Amino acid sequence: MSKAKQALYLIISLLVIIADQLLKNYIVTNFKIGDEKTIIPGVLSFTYLQNDGAAWNIFSGQMILFYLISIAAIAVVIYYLFNPKYKNGLFDAGLALVLGGVIGNFIDRLHLKYVIDMLQLDFIQFNIFNIADSAITVGIILVFIYLIFISEKD
Repeated sequence: MSKAKQALYLIISLLVIIADQLLKNYIVTNFKIGDEKTIIPGVLSFTYLQNDGAAWNIFSGQMILFYLISIAAIAVVIYYLFNPKYKNGLFDAGLALVLGGVIGNFIDRLHLKYVIDMLQLDFIQFNIFNIADSAITVGIILVFIYLIFISEKD
């Protein structure tokens, strides 16, 4: 992979981290825990929560476990992102999103001991999440699309 493409994927990761941390800072500055504000009626609200677990608050309070998982995930993603054997734009974009998301939540866990969540989908019953979670989810979907539909052709 060229240096320009590597830089592009790192910029994608950095943009995810910046957007995630800026929104989290906005929420912490302007909301109290549990406060809710409708953004798009019937679609999206901001609801400030502090999550010391993983999705659905599983493994609540297990920070050492989350530190280890985050470090391992970052190492694996960087390995695949910079390994010339695995080169596909969709795959690499997915990895860049995952990297940004993992780092975004890792920052919270390191300095707050919990993750700030705020995005609530009002049209379905779903857990409140953040930009980092969204980036991880979209990134994993892109990686799976690549692995299921494209990797055999490469």
